[in-house]
Order: sequence, then C-alpha cells, then structure tokens
Amino acid sequence: MGYPGHLSRRIDDEELVGKTVSSPLGGEGRVRGYAVKAKIHVTLKQGILDPQGKAIEHALDSLGFKNAANVRVGKYMELELQEKDKAKAEAEVKSMCEKLLANTIIEEYRYELG
Repeated sequence: MGYPGHLSRRIDDEELVGKTVSSPLGGEGRVRGYAVKAKIHVTLKQGILDPQGKAIEHALDSLGFKNAANVRVGKYMELELQEKDKAKAEAEVKSMCEKLLANTIIEEYRYELG
C-alpha cells in the first residue's frame, strides 16, 4: 500500500526509471526499477544479555505460557536495491549491515536476497 507521491508497484520500463511521474493518488514520485529485495535479520550475539527478551519471557510466563524459554528479541528489515548484479547487491547489503544496520560488537546479522 502506498501513500500520495509514492509508487508502490514495481515498474520495469527502463525509460521511466529515475523519472518523476504523477501518482494516481495525487502528488508525484520517482520511478524506481528494483531488481533485488533483501531481507535482513539482526539479533544479539549469544552471551549478550537481552533484557527485552527476558521481559517478554517473564510476561509470557505470567500469561500462562510456561513452555517459552530463552526469548531473544531482534530486528527484521526489508529493502529493495536498484542493482541488477546479485553479487554487487550482496556486497552492498553486507556493507549496510556492517556500517549501520547492525552493531557488530554485540549483534550478528543474516540476510537473504531475492
């Protein structure tokens, strides 16, 4: 679902990529030709205390879910890259994770490209 000025569907017409077009919902937006979708999972490394996970574990227990244990909380992100070369897209996603999306001192990450 989009919002005014946002084109939420994929457009593959190379002539339109990078151009500003009118949206049927009103406003304008840039056409982007996405080629690779990345799904990124970031979690705390084993051995790093997860206070949010412990709070959820305690809440689950108090609600009667006695079998839930070792709850860990993480982040999930999806993004689309304007890159047709999968190897370049993978290198870019790895760089994003290393530089911004994960604190590699205490977090680990994994990603899928599709």
